[in-house]
Amino acid sequence: MPQASRISAVFAALKSENRMAFMPFIAAGDPDLPFTCRLLRQLSASGADLIEVGFPYSDPIADGPVIQASYTRALAKHVKLSGIFSAVASVSGEISTPLVGMVSYAIIFRHGIDAFVQEAKSAGFSGLIVPDLPGDEASSFATLMAAQHLDLIQLVAPTTPPDRAARILQQATGFVYCIAVAGTTGVRKELAPQLAEMLKSLRTQTELPLAVGFGISAADQIDHLRGMSDGVIVGSAIVKLLEPLAGNPAKADEVLQQIGEFAKSLATAAHRS
Repeated sequence: MPQASRISAVFAALKSENRMAFMPFIAAGDPDLPFTCRLLRQLSASGADLIEVGFPYSDPIADGPVIQASYTRALAKHVKLSGIFSAVASVSGEISTPLVGMVSYAIIFRHGIDAFVQEAKSAGFSGLIVPDLPGDEASSFATLMAAQHLDLIQLVAPTTPPDRAARILQQATGFVYCIAVAGTTGVRKELAPQLAEMLKSLRTQTELPLAVGFGISAADQIDHLRGMSDGVIVGSAIVKLLEPLAGNPAKADEVLQQIGEFAKSLATAAHRS
C-alpha cells in the first residue's frame, strides 16, 4: 500500500466532519485548454473537493452522449497529451484540490506506460481512473502507480460479481468509484435501487472511501446517498453546460459563472453534515 495520499487526506478530513466529497468531472480541451485551466480554478473555488479530468478519446468506453460529444469537440481542436499535461501543470500548483485523471489504457500504452505515469505525477495529478484496464488484472500497473505515490482508483458496478469485486478492491487505492447504474454515464432522475445494496456490501469488504458516479446530477440525489456514500461524482450535468461554447467563445465568462454556481450548489449539498 502506498503512503497516505492527497486523495486519502481529503476523504479523511471530510469524514471527520461527517461530510461527503464532491467531485466534478470535466473533459480536458473542451472548448480549449485555456478554458480548461479557468474551469479547474473555478471548480476549486466553488467547493470541489477533488476534480476528475477526462482525457479525450475517440472510442467511448462507458461515456454517454454528453461526454462523448465533449471529447469529440476537444479532439476536433487537436488537443494533445502534452498539451493536457502542460495545462494541468500550470494550474495544479495554484489550487489545493487534488486532480484525478480519467484515461483510457490505450492512451497510456501508446504513450509508454512508465512515461505516462511519471508525466501525470509531474503535472500534478494525484490519481488515475483507467476504465478499460480490468481491475482484477491491474496488479503490475498498480505497483507502478504506487511507486509514484499515485492512487489507482478502481470501478465497481452493480453487476460486478462479489468474487470479482473482491479481486478489484485488492488493487484499489484512494477511493472506490461506485457506478450507480449499469450502462453509460449520463444524467438520470432516479438512482438504481440496487445501489444501496452494492454500497452496503462494499462497506464490508474495504475501508476505502466509496464515491458514487454515473447519473448524479442534483442535490436531492446527493441527499439520498448521505450515510451510504463518502462522495459523489458529477459529470454529464456539468459537461452539458459547456455545449453553448461550441463555436461561440464569447459566452466563456457566462458559462464559467453558470458552472461555478451549479458546482457550488452541489458542493453545499455534499457538505451538509
